[in-house]
Amino acid sequence: MRKLLLTLAGVLAATVASAATVPYDYPFVNPYDATVLGTPSYYQAILPEDIPVKELLLRVFPDREIPDVFWYQQGLRYSLAPQKAEAPLIFIIAGTGAGHRSSKMQFMERLFYEAGFHVICLPSPTVSNFIVTASESMVPGNLVDDSRDLYRVMGLAWNQFKNRIEVSDFCLTGYSLGATQAAYVAKLDEEKGRFGFKKVLMINPAVNLFNSVGILDKMLVESIPGGPEHFNEFFEDMVRKFSRIYGTMRHVDFSGDFLYEVSKRYPPKEITLAALIGISFRLSSANMVFTTDVMTHAGLVVPANRRLSAYDSLSEYQKVTNRISFNDYFNDLFYPFFQARDPGLTRDALIAQSSLKPIEDYLAGSGKIALLTNADDLILAPGELAYLEALFGPRAQIYPTGGHCGNMTHEAVTNHMLEFFRN
Repeated sequence: MRKLLLTLAGVLAATVASAATVPYDYPFVNPYDATVLGTPSYYQAILPEDIPVKELLLRVFPDREIPDVFWYQQGLRYSLAPQKAEAPLIFIIAGTGAGHRSSKMQFMERLFYEAGFHVICLPSPTVSNFIVTASESMVPGNLVDDSRDLYRVMGLAWNQFKNRIEVSDFCLTGYSLGATQAAYVAKLDEEKGRFGFKKVLMINPAVNLFNSVGILDKMLVESIPGGPEHFNEFFEDMVRKFSRIYGTMRHVDFSGDFLYEVSKRYPPKEITLAALIGISFRLSSANMVFTTDVMTHAGLVVPANRRLSAYDSLSEYQKVTNRISFNDYFNDLFYPFFQARDPGLTRDALIAQSSLKPIEDYLAGSGKIALLTNADDLILAPGELAYLEALFGPRAQIYPTGGHCGNMTHEAVTNHMLEFFRN
């Protein structure tokens, strides 16, 4: 019996050691390949396919009148994967254009559930469902406002089930834009004290939203054969191709399954990887712009006095929104909205607010917040990687490759995530 116990102990020790020292052998060295194709299953941790998940609905603003064109948006959709016993609870915030059931969110949900966490998955404030049902301003992109909206949703979600599960601690994470918002949510919680987050992990955050979105828009413009004057024919051709694939998928996640399917059917020799990323982001952006315009009656896409019904054709409006860049959204809708709220607000000041800069002192001094990103992240402007390294110091884990969120599901990366939250 003693020999058997010693043998089992040795096997267990070897297993733990090997789990902690999984090599970082990510297969793609090109950041565009990494961003589009993600991580092949061979390099991922083995996780259960089915876990107990509850699909839930929140009425954040019960008295809000929902436009007829959004008749199906009756509440904020989110999910809870509960443990049977007491456990820490982790909130996960989705990236730009992603809902709570995007492929990355489902992977993270399974990862943390298997590790013993209660898991709540929240959609990005940039998706239509969030804008219609949970955004106070209904104009996404302002980090302070969006994070306040997320914090309100977290509180309501906690009230919805706090008597049904036992929670030992609260944690928080998010990827891409969701990572940047997680930093603001953590700071807000320091002031409000509702959760007292024990650990916060920012995965591939944007340093400055204006810079990052400008990079994504540029990927699209520079990929147009013949230049921007051929935008219409190029974009319509791509939309036709995308539409055929989109009809078979549940969501658009600009670095997820959607792009992988497109790349398989239309390989890089026909459409560049940069164009794939740029167009997919533009499709997500177009959905955001249309929803914001309708909810605020801004008149950028739909005439301000027009009330769309559930039966109106939206195809002509879609053509308009497909042509609207983030610069257009910023100049014609976003900035005028927030300047009306604060007449002294300048354009440069608003751009500066859309970054980590206003809370950098908090991030530099908070030992509970860590960074996980890649040296070749496509959404980082020159100098921003060095800024993150200086800001987080030893709390930064920076991988040499992986593009934007492409290596999130690599076993070495997920092991690092779990080690951070467990220690």
